[in-house]
Amino acid sequence: MNLNKSLSLENVLANAKKVSVLVLGDLMLDEYVYGTIERISPEAPVGILDWRARKIGLGGAANVASNLAHLGCRVFLAGIVGSDQSGEELARTANDLGIDTSGVVIDTDRPTTVKTRIVAHGHQVLRMDRESRSHAQGSLLKIMLAYVQKCIPSIDGIILSDYAKGVLEPSLCASVIAAAARKGIPVLVDPKGHDFSKYRGAFLLTPNKKELAEATQMPVLSESDIRKAVERLFALVGCQAILVTRGEEGMSLFTADGEKTHIQAEVRDVFDITGAGDTVISMFAGVFFGSRDLLAAAQLSNIAAGVKVGKLGATAVKPEEVVGWLRQREDRFRGKVVDLPQLKQVMGLARSQGKTIVFTNGCFDLLHVGHVQFLQKAKALGHTLIVAINDDASVRALKGNARPLITAADRAGIIAGLESVNHVIVFSGPTPLHLIEELRPDILVKGGDYRLEEVVGRDEVERYGGRVELIPTIDAPSSSQIMTEIAARYQAPARSSD
Repeated sequence: MNLNKSLSLENVLANAKKVSVLVLGDLMLDEYVYGTIERISPEAPVGILDWRARKIGLGGAANVASNLAHLGCRVFLAGIVGSDQSGEELARTANDLGIDTSGVVIDTDRPTTVKTRIVAHGHQVLRMDRESRSHAQGSLLKIMLAYVQKCIPSIDGIILSDYAKGVLEPSLCASVIAAAARKGIPVLVDPKGHDFSKYRGAFLLTPNKKELAEATQMPVLSESDIRKAVERLFALVGCQAILVTRGEEGMSLFTADGEKTHIQAEVRDVFDITGAGDTVISMFAGVFFGSRDLLAAAQLSNIAAGVKVGKLGATAVKPEEVVGWLRQREDRFRGKVVDLPQLKQVMGLARSQGKTIVFTNGCFDLLHVGHVQFLQKAKALGHTLIVAINDDASVRALKGNARPLITAADRAGIIAGLESVNHVIVFSGPTPLHLIEELRPDILVKGGDYRLEEVVGRDEVERYGGRVELIPTIDAPSSSQIMTEIAARYQAPARSSD
């Protein structure tokens, strides 16, 4: 199977609103108890929580359904709850989102799974689980299977959301996958446990690295390890695609015909990973069922996961949040190269937010690893990194008429593409002294091959209370050395005389 060339990600995301999805799996109710801890109990060395509020949300397979509903999909939900207040709250919350809960059956012999999280001062301090992991009764499995078969003519795809709580028994998985296959309906699986053979015939699985290792009994420490484990999983399950979620490493999409695409994680401060897997499979399903575009589905799932981990709890990701991220990402690169008036405005805002501004400059003609690591270390000194690059005329004056190899516009665009860099400005003249005087950065940075007394702008920066930092250079070839090596390797051979 070849990966489809992605259309506009916004367009394929919009198609999710036309999709109907059935979610089958382990239903949970997420409960959050908020309070403050200001005292220690006299009874034991533990904090006393002063209760402030309670909030409930959908968890497990129900959270997958919630995410799909927020995408605008038509959602059918099937699973088991207990005959209790928590089960009623789960069904009512799902119904309020427009989710069809006709497939939710009541088991009088088990409680509704509830995950209670105690949150104080913005941090989770304790979790309590109320659940049964016993195998679901055969009669209830038959009811759910009948519901699935009834829904199949009306849906575009099925998600099996497995949390190993006893609903997705091997017999039910096999029957659902077979029924879907007869009608050409793809089944996506968020797997759990050691035996993935029960998902045989599904279209796609979304294991994380730990789940991949457990299911294949293979290490997943290196890229080679992961590929070998994926190959074994393909042989075991016979699926068409596998999306391995890898946390801060991003995710890797494999297809049965040997293609692999790695997608870097969208950089974001991680606040809470609860429900991230649910977010991934629901976004993938909404996009893939509506477009049949594997790559776009993986890319949008990756972005949605980045949005999710910045939120507390199993909170649904909304389409407008993903679209906002897409547009912000485009603007981040397009808007990095600025002129002096724009940069002064940006820096004024940064200062009003208490951010430390770092400034450096250079030609950056033929970017190399030394440049990249230097800029990463410069950014680590503060919050906002400004890079000033010499225009073409000043590079020629400094380096000779054969330079620059790369125009100022292209050099600025390349530097702007680095995650460590916030803004780039091109300057004329031999030094950026006028920029330093205008911008007044908090920290002026140069490489360790300079001495402090050689740094242009040092006196000005120290006069208003800033400081100069010299970052040691790494042992890597310079741009000039790289160019000399290229010239030596590819120099045209001399013509022989007759």
